[in-house]
Amino acid sequence: MSVKKELEGMVAIITGSTGNIGRNIAIALAKAGARVVINGRTSGDIASQVVSEIEAFGGKAIICLADVTKEEQVKNLIDAAVNKFGRLDILINNVGPASSGAITDISYKEWRHYMATKLDSAFLCIKAAVPYLSENGCGVIINIGASSAHTGNPNRSVDVAAKMGLAGLTGALAVELADRKITVNCVAPGRIQKPGATSPSPHFQTKPIPVGREGTPEEFSETVRFLCGPNSRYTTGQTLHVNGGWYVSIN
Repeated sequence: MSVKKELEGMVAIITGSTGNIGRNIAIALAKAGARVVINGRTSGDIASQVVSEIEAFGGKAIICLADVTKEEQVKNLIDAAVNKFGRLDILINNVGPASSGAITDISYKEWRHYMATKLDSAFLCIKAAVPYLSENGCGVIINIGASSAHTGNPNRSVDVAAKMGLAGLTGALAVELADRKITVNCVAPGRIQKPGATSPSPHFQTKPIPVGREGTPEEFSETVRFLCGPNSRYTTGQTLHVNGGWYVSIN
């Protein structure tokens, strides 16, 4: 007899799942038995590759391209999951391109763009998903933050403001949604391997990672997988740093 996987029967949406971390989270959750919705804004070819990879090991996945800064497109994303699989249990908010620049050089238009992509998108997705996440008594919201956002980093004001906003939203919603049986956590990556990546950001160069290496996307994704499962239902409102000791070593 096969052993039941811990997320079997559950349905997950992973926004930005055509990127490095999002793709690996989607694969990890599918391997745990969840049926997953692969999301990108325009990367249909990459989304198809992720679905093919999941189906190759017997997992189930669909694609829904959507700009999650647009409320109507977010509604379509949530509807796609529910209409195809009949339920929604897990929401991973993962979108947000990297940004840098001195505060005096960032236009207000740029500021609003990055805040909308990283923070407003989480608000829109959570608002639309909560009625479904609360239906089965095992709802999960995970916001993907950044360990570097919790430190003083020059030329990263937009990133810090948006990712710290996610951490604050996490704590507030963990309390607000507790009676709906929804856990809310933030997982903050440090330096994670990425194909074709250039040299690390200055804050990782001047403050080395204690374990002496970058993390792998798989290591990060397995942490997310655990927080989605039945053995983490008492963990909520937390920001969990996955960074090889980097964050604690500089504080």
